[in-house]
Amino acid sequence: MILYPNAKINLGLNIVAKRPDGYHDIETVMVATDWRDILEIVPAAGPDMTLTTYGRPVDCPPEKNLVMKAYRALADTIGGLPPAEIYLEKVIPDGAGLGGGSADAAFTLLGLNEVFNLGLPEDALAKVAATVGADCPFFIYNRPALCTGTGTDLTHGLKIDLADRTVLIAKPRVAAVSTKEAYAGVVPSPAPLAVAEAIAAPVENWHRCLHNDFEDSIFPKLPEVKAVNDRLYAAGATYASMSGSGAAVFGIFDDAKMAHIAAEGLTDCDIHIGKAGNLNV
Repeated sequence: MILYPNAKINLGLNIVAKRPDGYHDIETVMVATDWRDILEIVPAAGPDMTLTTYGRPVDCPPEKNLVMKAYRALADTIGGLPPAEIYLEKVIPDGAGLGGGSADAAFTLLGLNEVFNLGLPEDALAKVAATVGADCPFFIYNRPALCTGTGTDLTHGLKIDLADRTVLIAKPRVAAVSTKEAYAGVVPSPAPLAVAEAIAAPVENWHRCLHNDFEDSIFPKLPEVKAVNDRLYAAGATYASMSGSGAAVFGIFDDAKMAHIAAEGLTDCDIHIGKAGNLNV
């Protein structure tokens, strides 16, 4: 079975409070994009579970990959799984705030559910996904969601329509941000306007009311990331922001040609130009 795990972008990201368990309460809206990895899952020919990766280098041994963690979490939940051979071609850059690894893990759960005819509903898979990583449950449903708590509490039914717009995502190749590093630089505080309220405004007004709190510490530390954000606005983006904890930045354009022109000057970035929205397939 072949699947195509996709990246996400964050529309606003408020870091509301630090929790007693050391994690943070956030509120953000996640939206799927069509920048995709390639994942193949087949029943194993032998007795062992294996993961083989291609494409972009993966900076961890296979046993620590979120794909393997997802397999083990599902096996623990249902009391065992047959071994599988998994092949992952990485296309989405790491250290970008795009959720590539989380998407791979979530799609692994979806794929295992199909390959082994487990018959688990989305909600059950999302509960398993939440034990793997905070972003993982979003990718089980893969449609726009308000994400609260640590990011695992999802509210769907948001009225966000980006179908007629083009999204440019740019990740500076020299910049990468770990989630731990990003959270170390933030000072949690209640937002003046909840993301759910801000997102209800027209897209043309988002630059006035949507903010990613990680930008406050990441932009000064990595000026090349801020420079990309500024360039997207200068090139005509209706809204531009860092995604998640960075270091990728995205811009929403009314016109695809404008997005392609903006990309011409970003030769030091990994680039994707495409769509965002409800990609539940």
